[in-house]
Amino acid sequence: MDLSADLSIGERVRVLRESRGMTRAVLAQLCGRGPDWLKKIETGERELRSHSLLMQLAAALQVHDLSVITGNGSGAASTVPLGRLHHPGMPGIWAAVMQRSLVGGGSVAAPPDPALLQGRVDQTWRLWHMSARQRTEVGAALPDLIRDAEAAVRTLDGEPRRAALVALSDVYRLTGQATAYVAPAELAWVVADRALTAAQDADAPAAIAAAAWNMANILRETAYPDEALRVVTEAGDLIRPHLDGAPDDWRGIYGALQLHAAVTAAREGREGDAWRYWGRGDQVAKSLPAGYVHPSTVFGRANVDFHEISVATDLKKSARAIGLADDLDPDAMPSVERRARLWVEVARGHLQRGDRTAALRVMEMAQTISTETLSYTPSARQVAAELWRTAPRALRADAGRLAERVGVAAP
Repeated sequence: MDLSADLSIGERVRVLRESRGMTRAVLAQLCGRGPDWLKKIETGERELRSHSLLMQLAAALQVHDLSVITGNGSGAASTVPLGRLHHPGMPGIWAAVMQRSLVGGGSVAAPPDPALLQGRVDQTWRLWHMSARQRTEVGAALPDLIRDAEAAVRTLDGEPRRAALVALSDVYRLTGQATAYVAPAELAWVVADRALTAAQDADAPAAIAAAAWNMANILRETAYPDEALRVVTEAGDLIRPHLDGAPDDWRGIYGALQLHAAVTAAREGREGDAWRYWGRGDQVAKSLPAGYVHPSTVFGRANVDFHEISVATDLKKSARAIGLADDLDPDAMPSVERRARLWVEVARGHLQRGDRTAALRVMEMAQTISTETLSYTPSARQVAAELWRTAPRALRADAGRLAERVGVAAP
């Protein structure tokens, strides 16, 4: 829409918000703020200088160019990451998910072996965690894996079909991970729903809990935190009665649900709830064997410690987050993807304290671990964009190179 050049930033935000039928409360919540804060911005009572908040407002309003909000059309366009980033593997995954066959098992020479199928799924999960190019490599494997898992469910019956349903649920959970922030919204919801439906059809409590964890990720990232908490709480209640004498992975997914709830509560500013959920996850980790790691969620001692930093950062406790990071051994985390995201959280903590030099150095560490993780994680892109804009003069060249590698600036 065309906006008058005479409008202030606050007036532009108000016009854009009203044109989209959004209330102040909704837009403010998407930015992690209250409606009174947004009212002061819109009326000009409060000046908006934070680049990261401007980016959050632009993303929430689905504005592709930040100058639409700032009114500064004379400089270079500042692209806003809207959460739907391009990845070359997406068309093949889209076709496999959206064009699934509804009849028969196709020309299958012999009934598929669910154990072999599950082995392929487990191997692809390991690739997700171990590869520095996890989206590209897993994305290449997913179309065939989706089709084969769907065919197995259509072909088999009885206990073999139940095992195939668990494998299919795992495939769709992995699809959700690999396409986060690059999949169209409709595909993200389809994938999450199919993972949960397959697990429920299999009547497998651990698979249901894992699929609920995945569904809650989608809910939280689409601004439904209360629903996300409800889903993980119900999943925890479902699996808890089965934990005595259950396999370690059942307790592992229960612990992952607690950590998910901790981060969700922290992002809502619910400090007491956040640490209570984190404490539950901590207790689960202590009950598991030393060195235990859940195969898909990577729940274990290291992930609990990593989440303590995430919770502290989301609660704006930057000093605590940085202090925790100082005592952490990043190599204890077997997931390359999770290790890179840890340093993004630490960089966010440094930015909260105004230490751009430390934030840049930590982001450079994250980038050496996995550039692809940073390129497809909105929080990492936001940090890189803010550093590119505000780094000290002596570090602008380094910040520019980081922004190019992450993909928030043109080379």
